[in-house]
Amino acid sequence: MIRTLVVDDEPPARRRLAGMLSGYPDVAVVGECATVTEAVDAIAGEEPDLVLLDIAMPGGDGFRALAAVADPPAVVFVTAHPEHAARAFEVAAVDYLVKPYDRARLAVALNRVRAHLARSRVPARPEAAVARLPVELGRRTRLLDPGEIDYLKAEGNYVRVYAGGASYLVRDSLTGLVARLDPAQFLRVHRSFAVRLDRVREVETLRHGELALRLRTGAVVISGRRYRHQVRAALGLPVEP
Repeated sequence: MIRTLVVDDEPPARRRLAGMLSGYPDVAVVGECATVTEAVDAIAGEEPDLVLLDIAMPGGDGFRALAAVADPPAVVFVTAHPEHAARAFEVAAVDYLVKPYDRARLAVALNRVRAHLARSRVPARPEAAVARLPVELGRRTRLLDPGEIDYLKAEGNYVRVYAGGASYLVRDSLTGLVARLDPAQFLRVHRSFAVRLDRVREVETLRHGELALRLRTGAVVISGRRYRHQVRAALGLPVEP
């Protein structure tokens, strides 16, 4: 199921797009937004797989919304302004729909999204996990033992690595960095977080199914709803239906 967020400041445009999407059994509209602020909050709260994103909106534009999200989902821009297409693909948009578009053009975009998601959901694992992770400290490079790591957090084009009382920035995506670590030890628990499993000391089930993971250091990492089943399984907890 492609969990989809529709972002457009014009209610008729949102209704039209949501109506067209209702014809696809593998697409579920999980929310609609009219402003940049609403879009940023909804992406964090709903963790959609896809955002259909207008460009010109109150409080900024679609590019500003993307810049405010640490690890954006797949994005298809839907706009009346063709002149922004080059910039859209520079920020890794999957497609760019120019209004007025028809059902056939939307179908093409969704096929591209399906292909993109299929590629991104295949776990890329190295033949062997890295023995030490290089982190830059000015003119020095520290070789960090993965056993020191507590958790990872996506921050734009970087990942912040938390180890004990310190943290380090590594230029990589969260997907890419987790792929370099031992899959038996590190688990993606949210679009923006991964944890070392043996650091989890306590688990609390929250109201909407998310899990609050309290680590040995006292840090708390909240799992995303879409990750809750794999997190429970990895921690040896009963997996809910």
